[in-house]
Amino acid sequence: MRRDRRASAPGRARVLFDTYARDLSVDDLQRLFTHDTRDAYRFFTRGADEDRLAGLPWWKRPPARVRQIFVAFTLKLPPARRALYLVSLIVALVGILRLLRGFATIDVPFGVPFIQIALLVPIWADGTLSLIVSLFLINLLVLLEVADRLSLKGELEVAREIQLAMLPSGTYSAGEIDICGVTRPANTVGGDFYDVLPLRDGRVIVTVGDVAGKGSPAALLMALLLAVLRTLVDEELEAQALVERLNAQICRHCPPSRFITLFYAVYSPVPGTLTYVNAGQNPPMIRRSDGRYERLHGTGVALGMFAESRFGAVETTLNPGEMLVLYSDGVTEAEDPSGRPFEESGLERVLEHNASESPAAIGARVIKAVETHAQDSRFTDDLTILIMKRRATGQMQAAVNR
Repeated sequence: MRRDRRASAPGRARVLFDTYARDLSVDDLQRLFTHDTRDAYRFFTRGADEDRLAGLPWWKRPPARVRQIFVAFTLKLPPARRALYLVSLIVALVGILRLLRGFATIDVPFGVPFIQIALLVPIWADGTLSLIVSLFLINLLVLLEVADRLSLKGELEVAREIQLAMLPSGTYSAGEIDICGVTRPANTVGGDFYDVLPLRDGRVIVTVGDVAGKGSPAALLMALLLAVLRTLVDEELEAQALVERLNAQICRHCPPSRFITLFYAVYSPVPGTLTYVNAGQNPPMIRRSDGRYERLHGTGVALGMFAESRFGAVETTLNPGEMLVLYSDGVTEAEDPSGRPFEESGLERVLEHNASESPAAIGARVIKAVETHAQDSRFTDDLTILIMKRRATGQMQAAVNR
């Protein structure tokens, strides 16, 4: 039995080595202490007054740079993590000081024969040097990780700005309709999107979609979908043909595990007709002039599931004084701390209380109501809502008179 255990020990060591150091190379270690460390230093000293540091005596520069990096690093941490980090440093320093065993003198040659200088030096317990080296390496690792994460966060913030710039901003008004969309990603970037595209013949396209998942992968697919969608719109295809062409492109370019739900509608202002295709998106609602809500249910499966999918197009009417509400599932599925979802009933309550407001105001009220329901401003899923209102006859006449 003992032989078996001794024989298996090298095997366990080999497995442990393969698990933690399988892809490790000398170049990786060299890069860690040269390129990565230099990049982290530049990141934390960005904006520093190098001229002031260069004017210091040489023996003051190293502590000044260490202090500069320490202050820059700790200030970039959130307050709670900053406090935890400082407490951990204080505890570590107290522990190291407790290992101090006293002081002793040592003789150091002065450089002249038979002349030595006695220096008073601290005496530490065995293992103190190893503890200090490990503490230094751990802090270096933390610095490198924080620099990488903050750099990535900065890049994601730029990606968020680009993503939001791709979506329509403000309220679109033309003739008798007002349209406004609002989106709130769960992460820095998200997979929800909406679009408002006026056509040359006076018709207007409104669309809302939701890429499965969230974060950067969903945001990339969202950008792909918007690019393909706008290209197909320029070809002046009918709603059904456009969505089928869009589905074929999504199946060709997206991973098999991803799919996209989409509601695509074309509004014709003169008769007030709305021709739509619903590819697996939450059923939008039309608030009729008598207060009823009509659901625009699905006419096909989500995009990206089957290349040969076919989609139906349905026509309805948006009469004066009525409102079309498009939304993603992040709105209705947002949960409160007890797990109760916001649901369509919660959305309807907000719409009823603010039916006379502008689309922009209604969208803001919905997002605020979802935040209040969830008791948090951060969500587990992206939120998107788009409101299109057709003005009542009296409102249209007042607008013409103005």
